[in-house]
Amino acid sequence: MKFLILNTDYPEFLSWLYAQHPGLERQPYEHQMRVRNESLFGSADFYSSNLRKLGHEAWDIHANNEFMQKAWADEHGSRIDSGQRWEFRLRRGIVPWVSRATNLWVYEIMTAQIKHYKPDVILSPAMNAVSNDFLREIKPYVKLLVGEHAATRLRETENWSVYDLVISSFPPTLDWFRSKGVPAELNRLGFEPRVLSYLKDRERSIPISFVGSFYSVHSTRVEWLEYLCSRLPVKVWSPHTNHLRAASPILRAYAGSAWGVEMYQVFRDSFLTLNHHGDIPAYANNCRLFEATGVGTLLVTDWKVNLHEMFEPGKEVVCYRTAEECAEMIQYYLEHDDEREAIARAGQQRTLRDHTYYQRMQEFVDIVQKYL
Repeated sequence: MKFLILNTDYPEFLSWLYAQHPGLERQPYEHQMRVRNESLFGSADFYSSNLRKLGHEAWDIHANNEFMQKAWADEHGSRIDSGQRWEFRLRRGIVPWVSRATNLWVYEIMTAQIKHYKPDVILSPAMNAVSNDFLREIKPYVKLLVGEHAATRLRETENWSVYDLVISSFPPTLDWFRSKGVPAELNRLGFEPRVLSYLKDRERSIPISFVGSFYSVHSTRVEWLEYLCSRLPVKVWSPHTNHLRAASPILRAYAGSAWGVEMYQVFRDSFLTLNHHGDIPAYANNCRLFEATGVGTLLVTDWKVNLHEMFEPGKEVVCYRTAEECAEMIQYYLEHDDEREAIARAGQQRTLRDHTYYQRMQEFVDIVQKYL
């Protein structure tokens, strides 16, 4: 089968990426794609590379990467109105999206890419970012249009029936789509073992780390982390601190942003790292579950009803129910090295055994074959 993965990147990440690699914007498309993938940000090429390992053809599109998309268009002879500019927005402060009304050429390039690659399956993890009207127009060119979405709210007024199938790691999202008549299947997040080859194996130097965002859906996360930062030597990495109050204890613990490889190295250098799912129903769901355990660091995460389906609490991760209990756990495991290291090892073994992106793509292909 042929798969085309249609995604977007945070504008803040794109600014960071091109600042880290001066002149990258003038390089050929494949070079820009290689640098983007080697950053290890987000899901990078974890889907496409593992689909290829499984014997399929697979390509990635980063729809809101202006430099990369323009390079592709130039190299494939696509005539695009260069006078129009992309307009980046943040819907509900979370997902970058592009407005079709003002950015027709963005969709012109994606249309050209779809016609060029001739995929059997389009997977769109950017359901909030790409116009459903556009997807209806290109649907005749594919056999199966699959969406992917996790836990944030989607527009109730939108007609999502353009999708033949939606996959999600978040059970309430599956229920939401099924209630609207859209088939939905569980496909969890995972870890890419290749990440380990990018990391420096050195003595741990960060007692307690937290890497994450502070948007409007994270009010309980902020309250929890402020409690910990006021009592413990937590170091915090985040893309921004705009949503924090001026007197927030988190600001004193703030160490800047950590994208991709840098984020994984922070986890690897930590004695333990913290996780909090924010203001969502009681299901364990985010990437941190697998990223932190995957690099062999003790994960201290909030208790969720389905956590045991992925990890054994107390043996592969540790979980808390309140900020006070979390602080007590942190103190205990900082003082008990053998127990901390044993749980961290067990967590890594579980992730590398059961939660890799190779396995996730095996599961995804099995799902797709049922619907083709």
